[in-house]
Amino acid sequence: MTYFDDNPDYQHLPVIGLEDEYAPGYTDPPHSHRRAQLLYASSGVMSVTADRANFVVPPQRAVWIPSDVAHEVSCRGHVSLRTLYFDEEATDMAGRACRVVEISDFLKAMIVEMAHIGTDYSETGREARIIELLIDELKTMPNAPFQAPMPEDYRLLRVCREILANPADKRSLDDFAALAGMGRRTFTRLFKAEIGMGMAAWRQQVRLMEAISMLSTGQPVTTVAFEVGYESPSAFTAMFHRSFGMPPSHYLSRLRPQ
Repeated sequence: MTYFDDNPDYQHLPVIGLEDEYAPGYTDPPHSHRRAQLLYASSGVMSVTADRANFVVPPQRAVWIPSDVAHEVSCRGHVSLRTLYFDEEATDMAGRACRVVEISDFLKAMIVEMAHIGTDYSETGREARIIELLIDELKTMPNAPFQAPMPEDYRLLRVCREILANPADKRSLDDFAALAGMGRRTFTRLFKAEIGMGMAAWRQQVRLMEAISMLSTGQPVTTVAFEVGYESPSAFTAMFHRSFGMPPSHYLSRLRPQ
């Protein structure tokens, strides 16, 4: 990916925009920026690892990454990227943690416009008013449930990475404890201490994230159910309804652009 945030010619600008297209499977290795970043895909799904968490970013959502936070970005399919770099102090956006945020139609229009403008704008003209409105709208957006915390312990990290790579993995708790080189009780206790939830709940969160990613690319519910490790579409739909208060088909309609 191209970076503008370190270019001294643009340091006076409160927001720097970028628009680009990325092929399926593209991965931007771990890196960080001097500015905070709002990563938004108008189409396509991204996976972002940052700040001890893994985030799935479907269309019409964005991930906020504070300045100097190392992160890795992977494109699940073709991604139309629209991203903004923020001077956190100048825009009053300092102190905000990594998170996936909902994107309203109004905010989407301003993100797309600023990404298209890039760095060629006046700080006192029309663009300055767009930036002011954009920041006000961004601050009101709720978090979206597309993240799974990651451990620091290298043994647990090995287990979590295997599950992220294959959410349908059917190995048991004992199998994963053995993979980590621990006894079951030690593994269970350390997992909860590091991540704040049991492994079963964490694995379900990963499956939900993967399911949302697949649904947003147009894959049918039946295919998604089996691909993320459920025995039947009905079992998957029941779990999804318990988590989000609606069936996958209804939730999918909210993921699609209006």
